[in-house]
Amino acid sequence: MTILKVIFWICFSLVFYTYLGYGVLLWLLVKIKHALYGKRDIASLPDDDALPDITFLICAYNEQDIVEQKMQNTLQLNYPKERLHIMWVTDGSTDDTNLRLMRYPDVQVVFSPERRGKTAALNHGISLVNTELCVMTDANTMVNAEALHHIVRCFQDPQVACVAGEKRVVALDDSQTAAQGEGLYWRYESTLKRLDSELYSTMGAAGELNAIRTKLYHPMPEHALLDDFVMSMRMVDEGYRIAYAPEAYALEHGSADFTEESKRKRRIAAGGLQSCWWLRRMMNPFRHFVVAFQFVSHRVLRWTITPIALMALIPLNVLLVFMNAGTIYTVIWILQILFYAAAFMGYRLEQQGKKNKLFYVPYYFLFMNFNVFRGMHYLRTHQGGGAWEKSRRA
Repeated sequence: MTILKVIFWICFSLVFYTYLGYGVLLWLLVKIKHALYGKRDIASLPDDDALPDITFLICAYNEQDIVEQKMQNTLQLNYPKERLHIMWVTDGSTDDTNLRLMRYPDVQVVFSPERRGKTAALNHGISLVNTELCVMTDANTMVNAEALHHIVRCFQDPQVACVAGEKRVVALDDSQTAAQGEGLYWRYESTLKRLDSELYSTMGAAGELNAIRTKLYHPMPEHALLDDFVMSMRMVDEGYRIAYAPEAYALEHGSADFTEESKRKRRIAAGGLQSCWWLRRMMNPFRHFVVAFQFVSHRVLRWTITPIALMALIPLNVLLVFMNAGTIYTVIWILQILFYAAAFMGYRLEQQGKKNKLFYVPYYFLFMNFNVFRGMHYLRTHQGGGAWEKSRRA
């Protein structure tokens, strides 16, 4: 029984720390750092004539329906036009994406007739970038007008190699429960990213909006599933920081439904597992203790052993209850029953197009963890290129 208890509390501690404990500990560490050293100074922007040239790079595959909207959004960016260079990299597009881009003569279009995936498109596009900074964004995300100024301000720190913008997910209406769940997740994730950045470095940049010092980019393997994460974390591994700029944000609609959201989650989970293996030396606390602490706590645990620990709590708890191990195990088992019952109710309401936050949060939490297991299968069966099946957005 003692061994069962030890395993149970290890699993319980892993789940608690990964999803709640790390956030609390991170908040406390940032408060202590601010008390000892003060907050990091906010750099001022240079005059317009001293602003660096930027390449605004957009990767696209069959995005004809969004070209006009994306270009209108891009042309509204508040940045000197002579210093902003727009590049579209169209990876194997078979629709009218390239044709519609011809309406914009100042836009550089880099076309690859063979679809090889976003990583190959990035490798190709960035190899042609001649500016000091390169800002990357997806075709289906809309960027706020002041984003580039906030990004450039972060780059005034020479230790910053990458700037992560904020991803904001919007739902068209209350019936889009998948989009609302994704938005809830990203609000929490954004808080962790901000705290990570204040402690030392954000742990990875999202492809919806990020920027790099072009000279620090290294081509990535084309079968990389999380190209943005691997690209940015390699820079941290080289001794640089990823700064977080929440004032620079990208808006996108969430997945149309949970079937489409599941496609995204399993791919992200697969990419997370792949990235953990590729970046495994960053887990070594003797190389850089703070980076190892942040990387393992924020990323590695949630993509590897914590979902397994979460599932293991069920049989372990049942065994301990039947073995009369103590009142605490009975109480935790009752709480587990209530949690899973609430998640099931959330699932049933979602099937009916309804939503109740009391039931919806546990449902989405389990949905994300279940897709980690689907991601394991996805990674095992998709060892080839980096081209993904696109998820349908709202």
